This record gives sequence, structure tokens and C-alpha cells, in this order.
Amino acid sequence: MNLILLFKDDFIDGGTRVRLSGRRHKHLRDICRASVGDEFCVGLCDGKIGTGRVTALEEDALEMDVALTTAAPATTPVTLVLALPRPIMLKRILLTVSSMGVKRIFLFHSHRVEKSFWKSPALKKANLKEQLILGLEQARDTVLPKVELRPLFKPFVEDELPGVAQKTLSLVAHPRSSGPCPRYVKRPVTLVVGPEGGFIPYEIEKLTGLGFAPVHLGERILRVEAAVSALLSRLF
Repeated sequence: MNLILLFKDDFIDGGTRVRLSGRRHKHLRDICRASVGDEFCVGLCDGKIGTGRVTALEEDALEMDVALTTAAPATTPVTLVLALPRPIMLKRILLTVSSMGVKRIFLFHSHRVEKSFWKSPALKKANLKEQLILGLEQARDTVLPKVELRPLFKPFVEDELPGVAQKTLSLVAHPRSSGPCPRYVKRPVTLVVGPEGGFIPYEIEKLTGLGFAPVHLGERILRVEAAVSALLSRLF
């Protein structure tokens, strides 16, 4: 945890003092060995970053005086459109892309996505938010990504995706494509990544028909979580 993420309801005294309990208190007490007077990097969710100085340390909570002075790091200009992966993989991907500065994520259905995945507790709002927060804390960021669920392929791709991708470089990761993924892109990107096993021909035809250029990362076929990290690193 490289940043303690704060929320508005943590503040107890005119916007300059917070009281923390639960996971954050436990981390500061047990991992960081916090003592009164110690200072830590803190940031307000969707706000600025600064310093928190411990003023009181109790068994079940601690208090800090905070000063927030610095803007959050720049966002990565990409919209990630991801075929819903297995729940355990989804957790790792969300943490990773949150730490890499991705701020808008669509999870959508495709032919090779198991329908049971859509019933997973991992898709509950609180569970999605937990992974995104872990990514922000890792990267010293405060801007919480937005995750949107689209359980039907055709309505999403035909009716919504064209507007999402408007005025962006539109790419679909596809290992059997002819073009390599571009490097060091200087414009916003809409990046579509398929499920384990890839997209079926019908889905690729739909996406390319909207102007999405199929791209690959080389001869090796990667797991989705590795492919997402590699694609983002290569693009930006």
C-alpha cells in the first residue's frame, strides 16, 4: 500500500482530520508499524494527494491530520473493453489496470464467455470497487475507475460501442491478425480484448466492421491477464 486512500466520510474535523478503522488501520498498525507523529502518503478519492500525520492511535482506529496539495497522476487515455474473464482472473486484471491508470472499463459477453460468470459475486459493486482501490493504493492514484457491465454482445457492439470508440484509435487484440500492436500511441485508444480462446469469426467481423483494427503481440498466445498488461505497456 503506497497510498492510503481516503473518502469523504473519513473526515471528522473541518476537512483536515480523518479517522480510519478496518483494513487501512490494520495495515498502518501491523505492516507500517505506525506511531503518533509518523507521516504517510494519503489521497482523497477522486481528489488530491498529500500527507497524513498520525495524531492518535487506538486499538481499533487511528486519527490523522491531512494536507492534500498535489493532483493525481495523469490518466492513461484508453477505454478497455474486455470480454468477461473468469472471476479469479477478473480480480487480478482490475487491480492491474487500475494501477496502470485505466479509468473506463466495459465488461461484455462473447461466445466463449461462460454464462455462469455473470452470476459471480466478483461482479457485485463492492467487490469490483475493492480491486480498483487496491490498484489505486499500489500506484499512488486517487481517481477511481468506472466499470460498466454489458451482458449482451450484439446490442452492446451494435448500439453502444461505436459511440464509445468515436474519435479514438480503435483496436481489437486478436492473435491471428496480420498487424502488430502499435507502440507509444499519442492519442486516445479504445482497446477490445477477447476471452480465453479468442473471439469467434462472427465477433471479429462485427468489430472490424465498426473500424476496429485487429492487432497481435507476436507469435505467442498469452493468457488474458498477461495480454492486457502487455498491450497497455506497448501502447503507452
